[in-house]
Amino acid sequence: MSRNEADVDPSNTAPILGYKSYAEPPVFTPANLLREARRQKGLAFGRVPRICVLDPDGDTVEHLRETGRAEPDPHWACYHTRLYNYEEGGVSYGIVGGAVGAPFAVLVAEELFASGCRFLISVTSAGQITPAGPPPYFVLIERALRDEGTSYHYKAPSPYSELHLELLDMLHEAFQEHSVPVTRGTAWTTDAPFRETATEIERHRSAGVLAVEMEAAALYAFAEATRNPIVCFAHVTNQMASIEGDFEKGTAQGSVDALRVIGATAERWLKWNERNGISVGPPGSGTGNVSGGSEGGA
Repeated sequence: MSRNEADVDPSNTAPILGYKSYAEPPVFTPANLLREARRQKGLAFGRVPRICVLDPDGDTVEHLRETGRAEPDPHWACYHTRLYNYEEGGVSYGIVGGAVGAPFAVLVAEELFASGCRFLISVTSAGQITPAGPPPYFVLIERALRDEGTSYHYKAPSPYSELHLELLDMLHEAFQEHSVPVTRGTAWTTDAPFRETATEIERHRSAGVLAVEMEAAALYAFAEATRNPIVCFAHVTNQMASIEGDFEKGTAQGSVDALRVIGATAERWLKWNERNGISVGPPGSGTGNVSGGSEGGA
């Protein structure tokens, strides 16, 4: 036994699983950070579009920029990312690329909701665990296995984070009229993609997990804790490079299909809120419920 192993008290709880005051507000808030960032950068206050998108791979952002459809948001003050605005079907969106992994994704989500976002959609590249067809295809993530760290700062320990049932109901049959293949089920959220061992993969496959990705469990825990509406999709594009010719995403690196999924999701959200008499605009006029989001001043 090594000295380090001998010094470890096995009765100690891992810090990430203990000493959390979930009801206590944070000292460091996204609104205050953005206030100081605007001051330093000389940016005027302004709200982001009410519907925003996380694009961890950055392919959809790049496609929108290359086709002249995306413009930088003039008010976005985040130190780590750029927000681009685009329009699709008469609806305005904000989109952030490159926020890979649970901590980064939730950091950006916090800042987006503090800046006027009312509904957040995440579309992330994912590896296939249980086949639902030949890649590429999309999985609406109903629940995500919490094999990462960020979610435990928002929600007490449990096996899964889940999509809010109201949003799941809202998206019933939302994609049937579209040619893009969308299934639904469970994802495995990990912080360590290069530690996806054969043993773990088989264990999760036996439990019915469809895909592995890096953000959903944390985003759903944040959504539950803050009552902000978030929907996560896994874009299953690969078999973890276990075969040659892997990671083929489709037209424009899968961006064309991703934009269809985003558009169909946003359309359902807008109609759902209209049908239920919930105001979702202008940005910032929040009602504090899971469909319409909560108001957040930046």
